[in-house]
Amino acid sequence: MRHFRFVAALCAALCLFAAAPARAAVNVVTTLPDLAALTKAVGGDLVQVQSMALGSQDPHRVDAKPSLALALRNADLLISVGLDLEIGWLPNLQTGSRNPRIQVGNPGFLNASQFVRLLEVPATKVDRSEGDVHPGGNPHYLYDPRQGAAVARGIAERLAQLDAKNAATYRANAAKLTAELDAARVGWEKRLAGLRGAPIVAFHRTTPYLADWLGFEPIAFLEPKPGIPPNPSHVAGVLVLARQRKARMVLIESYYNDREAKMVAGMIPAPVVVLHGGTDFRSGETYVQHINELVGNLEKALTPGKGG
Repeated sequence: MRHFRFVAALCAALCLFAAAPARAAVNVVTTLPDLAALTKAVGGDLVQVQSMALGSQDPHRVDAKPSLALALRNADLLISVGLDLEIGWLPNLQTGSRNPRIQVGNPGFLNASQFVRLLEVPATKVDRSEGDVHPGGNPHYLYDPRQGAAVARGIAERLAQLDAKNAATYRANAAKLTAELDAARVGWEKRLAGLRGAPIVAFHRTTPYLADWLGFEPIAFLEPKPGIPPNPSHVAGVLVLARQRKARMVLIESYYNDREAKMVAGMIPAPVVVLHGGTDFRSGETYVQHINELVGNLEKALTPGKGG
């Protein structure tokens, strides 16, 4: 009887062990949800991924809560957008994590901007009097799926370095995602062909990569300087220019106050297009789905009768 009970207990333990999910090979924390979505597409079940910020948060001003430092404590890899986008909150969290793997210069830290063709790189030294200007270039490159694909390939190579036995899987997944984005771009660009050359007003300087991809012309920004809230005299000047140039739409991220955007759009007149600041990764949205939604919002504003 004692032998029977031992065998039964052993079998039960083995069954529980077999049923337990395998631990992901690499624990990844990203600063932004777009990076998390790209990492998950590349890593699949081999990675555990967490984004520190939500797509509904201004990435310049994420609250550096202790819980985020805790998330970094056990990370094997930290991926940032770079270009000083997270300079106001990430360095303190890295230090507070007490995790040597993810410090700058170590294999567990990846600055994704190194894989991107950078735009708006200042030719001269900049200072804070010019607003939230990024000396290394504009950091909002993930609005362009071509840059997203380049980042995905870079992530695959770093995962391959950290987890060599699964390197072929990471590279194959990155190639699959690149092919999916390339195929989707054909349809996206066809749907938004009418945007090429169109004058656009935006709230913040998040548009250069989107404009480079889709060919529209950002003619004015509601912020007088990047990161500086709109003031009446500047908004009045933007409105005059927007009406003269017959701006087609006003673009603004969902995390900004849209009061001035709606006012200017109403007086042009033109639709307001609200852009979600990032992939809704926590709800299961993919990067491809996020860009497709962005394209849909632009298409509605561009097409008479569809609204905006």
